Amino acid sequence: MKSLKTITLAAAFVGATQAAVAMNGTVVDIAVGSPDHTTLVAAVQAAGLVETLQGDGPFTVFAPVNAAFTALPDGTVDTLLQPENKGLLTKVLTAHVVAGDISSADLVRKIKHSKDGFFHFNTVSGDALSAQLKGSHVYIYDESGSASLVTVADLGSSNGKVHVVNKVLLPK
Repeated sequence: MKSLKTITLAAAFVGATQAAVAMNGTVVDIAVGSPDHTTLVAAVQAAGLVETLQGDGPFTVFAPVNAAFTALPDGTVDTLLQPENKGLLTKVLTAHVVAGDISSADLVRKIKHSKDGFFHFNTVSGDALSAQLKGSHVYIYDESGSASLVTVADLGSSNGKVHVVNKVLLPK
């Protein structure tokens, strides 16, 4: 019984510690701490965006999971990570970043108050994104009309929010 209590307390401490890191860390720290975002972290490092995304912000980042990058056509990620493609990589990554701290509640509220059922907004790269509510799920659409499901919302950080998405949003 004593060991069960110890395990429960240890699990509670780990959970509280992870939550504290998320709130005290930056949007970059959230990605670095996630085993599902190693490709995103490598891309952010290759693009030289770490320092920018550790800045004051606030930023809202739609963070694609590793599987989202794997789903891109063969060779795409390797090509983007080559130094001569840093500009294109930066464009792809900044198509996932919005200036401001946008919560899932903000997204849902703005979708529900829109005339067309979409909340339209721009990324820091100047690309247009649209959010739509389907049932209880929020989808983010890039300019090509490709939809990405928000699978985890509202990971709070010291400089914004991270929403985990299941597809890479592509710039125009």
